[in-house]
Amino acid sequence: MSTFDVDDWINQLDAASQLPRAKRESPNSFYANSSSLVSSSTPLSFSIGTGESIFKTILPALEKAESDIIFVTCFWAVSPSLELLSDSLRKLSSRVLARGDGSKVRVRICFSSRSLWQKLFHTASRSGFVYRPGTWAAKLKLPVPEELGGLDLEVKSLFVKPFSVMHPKFVVVDRKNVWVPSCNVSWERWFEGCLELSGNAVKNFVAFYEEFWEQENLSHNPVDSNLSALRSLPTTLKVFSPVKIPTVFLPSPHHINPQYRLPFFSSPTPPPTPLNTFLLHLLASATSTIYIQTPNLTSTPVLDSILAAVSRGVDVHILTSERLMRLEQLVTAGRTTGMCVRSLVKAYTEKVTRNEKGSVDDRERDLEAARPLQRLGRLKTEFFQPRQGKATNVNGEEEPQQSHLKLTVVDRRVTVLGSGNMDRASWFTSQELGVAMVSREFAEKIVGVVRRAMKGRKVVVYASAE
Repeated sequence: MSTFDVDDWINQLDAASQLPRAKRESPNSFYANSSSLVSSSTPLSFSIGTGESIFKTILPALEKAESDIIFVTCFWAVSPSLELLSDSLRKLSSRVLARGDGSKVRVRICFSSRSLWQKLFHTASRSGFVYRPGTWAAKLKLPVPEELGGLDLEVKSLFVKPFSVMHPKFVVVDRKNVWVPSCNVSWERWFEGCLELSGNAVKNFVAFYEEFWEQENLSHNPVDSNLSALRSLPTTLKVFSPVKIPTVFLPSPHHINPQYRLPFFSSPTPPPTPLNTFLLHLLASATSTIYIQTPNLTSTPVLDSILAAVSRGVDVHILTSERLMRLEQLVTAGRTTGMCVRSLVKAYTEKVTRNEKGSVDDRERDLEAARPLQRLGRLKTEFFQPRQGKATNVNGEEEPQQSHLKLTVVDRRVTVLGSGNMDRASWFTSQELGVAMVSREFAEKIVGVVRRAMKGRKVVVYASAE
């Protein structure tokens, strides 16, 4: 079982709150009460597929909204997903107007990136850029205002030059349910996932939106802490039934300084955000297994943590994409996922060689101390590969060409989903948002669903001996 200590993690966040840069971060209200990041939620569904199919599972709920919708994404592009969203907004507006009471549903759409041109000339204001209704159709390919009379709609973008993209993706309907997809509003045919939650944790998503996108001054996090639930987690929970699960909300503010270093200098420490520190603590506390599925893998702190874990005897399984956004990786990290995976495998095999040889003195010392030699954990690395000859599946959905899911599962008990990749951009510059679910049965079901979906969609790069 994982030895993750939530108190140690919260203490580190409390220490980070005293740093000068903490006051400059946005959002940062969680520093005032770090323990409030721990609450509970009820997982309602977990969907997998392409971005288009993921939106088909989310949008019916938008069409039934009664009061308000918060729709946050990173990339916005002309695509089938955008067409589906536009159609759902029309349906919602028509339904609201049919009520005949003059009320409107408040809809807030937020994104960060629309094009290179948009990012180059984006306003430097932290309030972002609000699109005038008359530009919705031409610039964003949304319906014209006349088609959305039942909605109080506002569309805003926010990007901080040079590299600080707002990467979170979540949808809140009537402040009761939240969907956390890995996909953007875009055309990419990638393998994605989406977690739907209800319960107290939804308030954290709303507070995150209000503080950053609405620029509201939150003196404290409104969610009640539930640390006792995390410490006294039952050994088994029936997931996807009305059962609350300890949930940790994991924001990660953006940072302007990428902290680049020359190759011969040591790697910098990543910003101590809730998401970064939680993942590092989680990987460091692993005792049996780590499963990571990430679009990219270029973060040195993550790579170092993986090597440290296998040195402790922890088995590590990584599934990533070899050719996804390689130019972006070179710009933000100076290396690609393929390079990092090969470097990781090389470092691991060197450990295996040293472990197998072992010095006579080391063996004698271990025998004298009646202590067995430390077993290295197994390492398995795989690249996503689309199924050959499969343009569509039995449901008519297009075959995903890359894996864009962000999933970390430690000791088959703690599951982290959200927007954060295991790359340098997510760890050092981008705004990110994750959510951790602490339940063995939840973790096993999520991993089971994903592994079944990956059959025939991966190629082994390296697998250590059993």
